[in-house]
Amino acid sequence: MSSDPAATTAGRREWLGLAVLALPTLLLAIDLGVLYLALPKLSEDLHPSSTQILWIMDIYAFMTAGFLVTMGTLGDRIGRRRLLMIGATAFGIASVLAAFSSSAEMLIVTRALLGIAGATLAPSTLALISTMFTDEGERGKAIGVWMSCFMAGTALGPVVGGVLLQWFWWGSVFLLGVPVMIVLVIAAPKLLPEYRDPNGGKLDLLSVALSLATILPVIYGIKEIAHDGAGLSQLSIVAAGLVVGVIFVLRQRKLANPHVDVGLFKFPAFSGALGMLLLGPAVMGGVGLFANQFLQMVENLSPLQAGLWAVPSALATVASAMYAPALAQRIRPGYIVSAGAVILAIGALVLTQVTAESGLATLVIGMTLVFFGFGPMASLGTELIIGAAPEEKAGSAASMSETSSELGVALGVGILGAVGTAVYRSEIADTLPAGAPDAAKDTLAGAISAVTDGGSAVLTAARTAFTSGLTTVALVCAGIGVVLAALAASLLRRVGAPEPSAETETEAVEVA
Repeated sequence: MSSDPAATTAGRREWLGLAVLALPTLLLAIDLGVLYLALPKLSEDLHPSSTQILWIMDIYAFMTAGFLVTMGTLGDRIGRRRLLMIGATAFGIASVLAAFSSSAEMLIVTRALLGIAGATLAPSTLALISTMFTDEGERGKAIGVWMSCFMAGTALGPVVGGVLLQWFWWGSVFLLGVPVMIVLVIAAPKLLPEYRDPNGGKLDLLSVALSLATILPVIYGIKEIAHDGAGLSQLSIVAAGLVVGVIFVLRQRKLANPHVDVGLFKFPAFSGALGMLLLGPAVMGGVGLFANQFLQMVENLSPLQAGLWAVPSALATVASAMYAPALAQRIRPGYIVSAGAVILAIGALVLTQVTAESGLATLVIGMTLVFFGFGPMASLGTELIIGAAPEEKAGSAASMSETSSELGVALGVGILGAVGTAVYRSEIADTLPAGAPDAAKDTLAGAISAVTDGGSAVLTAARTAFTSGLTTVALVCAGIGVVLAALAASLLRRVGAPEPSAETETEAVEVA
């Protein structure tokens, strides 16, 4: 991508500010994974019901996804640094309350508050990066660092959680956020600039309500599909959210100061990047769901061991996400993203060769290739979205980027999870020995909980059926990778030429 000759070079303050912005990103990623490890100890202490366990696990991501668009727009209006500091303070307080929750109900409420507070952090940090780094090359590197911190946090979550839970009680996993937020609140006024849209106007409360009524039902419906299958009620909830979404878009077109600038979708780079940040995370969600279960329930690894085996794939994402912006100074981003999608597809094809008997090495190699291929898509796609938006709309654009990714992960877990489960149930019905417990017919987890004999024919059949589900999902992901490669090569083919002609320079100005 070419740099804007009028842009200023970032100095020491901006790069130190980036380090401050990276802290909450790292924390949020770690926070997503540690609760899974804490669940057994938490359950012994608070005695939640099965429904409460689901809400404890899901409510954080549910509320974060629902409020991202609202918080991105709010930051543009009241000030991005101001909203970041408010959110960081709220996150720190909610973390303490969650750590010392005395009941399942209290933990659900505090997790919901954490999700709302967390929704302020990602769009605010990304929008501030666009303010601090006006040079396209430097902005791309900064977003690569931001994205790498998120992926590193994803890998570190199980490791950090395992260490904490070995020495402390379950609430310690929530207290990780407190010192990070204290540092952020203290350092932000000194290192981060303030920016707000001078013509932003008042926040349209009806748009806020419509955005929540769009995103929350869609996310909730997809999660219900993941848990219970695609029944009429689940599909109706998703459809209701999509209908409200149409009303939301129609209202935005009429407002002088819209909640979301739908006019940005006329740029192929913007809409194409959003689409890739929907499909790419869907692959990550589906692969991650089945790979983590394979490591723990087929390979019999502890959560900490499974987390350590996931580190190579996370490091591969960090490496490709960091290097892609520098490579984009010489090669068109569309070609880089397309090549990454091809690598992702190859990695998914490697995963189709995993077996229940000797699948660990194949699984790790396949995951590493998939995650390596996703890195350029994540960093360059995010940079294209932020760069396409006017300065005053950067927060709104950042929130759309994050919302697309959240929806993508939910789609991957929900739809691909349903595909893998259907394959499991179809195959297990033909291979289960007579007298096998009914729980084994639904999921591998049900088979493990119902059978104590680790060498039984039931568990062998269940693990083989689950592996078939994994390989089927991997084949679907390979197809998605091919589609992503074609989309990137088509929609981004003219973006960021190293030596643009007069014609491509004009288009680059329109995109930026």
